[in-house]
Amino acid sequence: MRRLTVVQLLPALESGGVERSTLEIATALVRAGHRAIVVSAGGRLVAPLLASGAEHITLDIGRKSLLTLRHVRALREIFVRERADIVHARSRLPAWLGWKALNAMAATQRPRFVTTVHGLNSPGRYSAVMTYGERVICVSDTVRRYVLQHYPRTPADKLRVIPRGIDPTQFPRRPWPDAPMRARMAEQHPALGGEGPLLLLPGRGTRLKGHADAIALLADLHGDGIPARLWMPGAREAGREAYLAELQAEANTAGVGDALLMTPPTARIADAYAAADLVLQLSRKPEAFGRTVIEALSVGRSVLGWAHGGVGELLHELQPQGAVAPFDREQLRSTALGLLAQPPAAVTRMPDRYTLSAMQDATLATYQELADD
Repeated sequence: MRRLTVVQLLPALESGGVERSTLEIATALVRAGHRAIVVSAGGRLVAPLLASGAEHITLDIGRKSLLTLRHVRALREIFVRERADIVHARSRLPAWLGWKALNAMAATQRPRFVTTVHGLNSPGRYSAVMTYGERVICVSDTVRRYVLQHYPRTPADKLRVIPRGIDPTQFPRRPWPDAPMRARMAEQHPALGGEGPLLLLPGRGTRLKGHADAIALLADLHGDGIPARLWMPGAREAGREAYLAELQAEANTAGVGDALLMTPPTARIADAYAAADLVLQLSRKPEAFGRTVIEALSVGRSVLGWAHGGVGELLHELQPQGAVAPFDREQLRSTALGLLAQPPAAVTRMPDRYTLSAMQDATLATYQELADD
């Protein structure tokens, strides 16, 4: 197995699932003796990327401007200079730039092209570039079906379903309820104290994450005499102040303002899952995968979510009791009551295909498959 040089392209390295996957694959490449290069505008995740032994080249290939086209030449020069074997694009604009750069190269110098469809992007010519890879990685069966539905000319045999994965050692099974962990979280956030069950909805401060649905559920549970509390780690972000004020006003109007806590993201998300009694995944837009589901189930917590997209796919497979018809408020309430009263048996062992090592191995095998072709 010869040493490969793999160049991954994405807009920036700030935060998010795409960025996390990029680091995870770079780490796996270095560990396997390959060379890993990431091209992006940079960000706070560059430091851990470099610490893994990977390399970073700063190039703003995610800015939506005609001026960004000038980076096509720079990318071509990078591919030639670094003798890239594989170019792996993870986002649409970087994919277009990378694809154009590759097509400007002599066939004898041209690296192989891989894309990953991380999201259910609006179908159209702009998004179609994510199907241009010689191998197209789909992060779930939901994504594979979406690609074949909206881009029927895409050869099915070049699609590879490689689910996102977690490290089970980072999300170890915890007893339920975990009163000591709840107490530790309450020391940090006093609003989490009290006797009622704790609901957890992790996610960015955007309307798509379904925060309003979670507040409505909180109000319904209080109406049933259950003094639940709701924690939304990740909702509090710079520039989202008006949205947070709107959510707080909704909670106040519903009489549950004191039972709601919105905080910045927590580095102790596994502990947050352990402190919770029920984890919510209520994204209004179908998600491509739904890593929250497998993280929470790995810790041993029940998950309640809308049964669409990748979240619905995971729930139907791993914990069908928590799947609710999208936007059915009454079913959400009744299902929450059932899960709180009698949680389903915890997943004893996360299926191998949802582990980080499986995701890394399958991705590297895809690279090798192309390199050996």
